Amino acid sequence: MNQEIVQKIQNLKKEKNAVILAHNYQIPEVQDIANYHGDSLGLSIEASKTNADKIVFCGVHFMAETAAILCPDKTVIMPDPNAGCPMADMITAKALKELKAQNPNAKVVCYVNSTAEIKAESDICCTSANAVRVCQSLDCKEIIFVPDKYLGHYASTIVTDKKFILWEGYCPTHVMILPQHIKEAKEKYPKAAVMVHPECRPETIAEADQVLSTGGMEKFAGESDSREFIVATEIGMVYRLQKDNPNKKFYPATKLAVCPNMKKINLEKILWCLQDNKGKIIIPQVIAQKAKSAIEKMIVI
Repeated sequence: MNQEIVQKIQNLKKEKNAVILAHNYQIPEVQDIANYHGDSLGLSIEASKTNADKIVFCGVHFMAETAAILCPDKTVIMPDPNAGCPMADMITAKALKELKAQNPNAKVVCYVNSTAEIKAESDICCTSANAVRVCQSLDCKEIIFVPDKYLGHYASTIVTDKKFILWEGYCPTHVMILPQHIKEAKEKYPKAAVMVHPECRPETIAEADQVLSTGGMEKFAGESDSREFIVATEIGMVYRLQKDNPNKKFYPATKLAVCPNMKKINLEKILWCLQDNKGKIIIPQVIAQKAKSAIEKMIVI
């Protein structure tokens, strides 16, 4: 790590009363400099609680949007505003409105991996950590779940008293993790517990000992008696788990599970955005207000 850049960032954080939030999929040097790290839900909550004037969000665009919606009195900036999410781009507000019109009795559950416009058209948001609880909480018989069909399918296997209408979206990184990757890893590490993210394919999830969000993986790894773990999610999570649990071993299910958008941010970009105040997240007020209602309902749950 470039200590000169690190020191400059630390100085600017104090000068501008800024905090750095980093998702678990960020590169190691970004995770190490962050004030807070975690999954989407954890970072959303930290964004809503912080007293900082400026939030530097190291993740992808929808995450920074969520922070900006929850913190209208703060400046939220992204070190690389081009760090997007292919899944979020797989649905438009127009398409969701049409789906709602076709299913007027359904409630819309929107995975947080979506744009502000999609959140504004939804009844409630969810994350991979709380999707099941959110769906269980709704007083309805039909749920439109957008945009991730795999997370929606996983929730539907547990929340069996409701009909799920799934949008055909998915995470390109998680669908690369196949059942044979898990089976091969099990053969190599037979004593390892298998943790699988619910964005994975159903046949991959079927190989899991635990189906968990990244925040859930952190908690399980810390509390489990297991000494070895196979980690079926984006590869950046292995660094986080290994750092927090140095006496345990963590193995990626496959090294192919890399999100290129999550890797776009580095120390230089964090420094530049703090110096230049560039990369500010701006959301139209009407959209922000409607989206905030859906997000806050999620946080309560």
